[in-house]
Amino acid sequence: MKDKYIGLIKTLLPVFLTLLASAALASSGGESGGDAAGQWKDFGWRMLNTVILLAILYKLMWAKMKGFLVERREAIKGQMDQAEVAKAEAEDKFKEYSDRLDKATGEIAGIAEMIKAQGVAEREKIIESAKNSSEKMKEDAKARMEQEYNKASKKLRIEAAELSVLMAEDILKKSVKPQDHENMVKDFLERMVKQN
Repeated sequence: MKDKYIGLIKTLLPVFLTLLASAALASSGGESGGDAAGQWKDFGWRMLNTVILLAILYKLMWAKMKGFLVERREAIKGQMDQAEVAKAEAEDKFKEYSDRLDKATGEIAGIAEMIKAQGVAEREKIIESAKNSSEKMKEDAKARMEQEYNKASKKLRIEAAELSVLMAEDILKKSVKPQDHENMVKDFLERMVKQN
């Protein structure tokens, strides 16, 4: 209870001193060398009026002021409690989002490693496939070359045989006389007759 009065006195003391100084200045009234006792008497009445006015204001307004201050203190306390709750919720949300971010970062790193591993495996598959394709192409080319070689060799043999027949025919035409020709036909006919 004493603390309330001390707080009130500390609050009202500057107001009282200001009123006292203004009353002292106003009481001089611009008179110089006048009755000092009368001035002090006037000043005393003014001070008494001021104290009475302050006492009346205190009695009339203190309950409302006290209620206002209590309500204000409760409102501030409520706001501080709400702020604490909001702070706790914000910290919880921050922790939750931080955990989610850490988890997502870990998942992203895992996915990146998986993609990298799949890329390496895919590269190895492509290289292996390219090697297999290269080997197959070599084998196909070798088989085609052998086919072409055999085909060309066969064609060359046929042409060589045809050419040798032509050459033999040409040689026979030059070397066989009509008498030799008749002998050959005769000899051929005799063989035919013997076989039948």
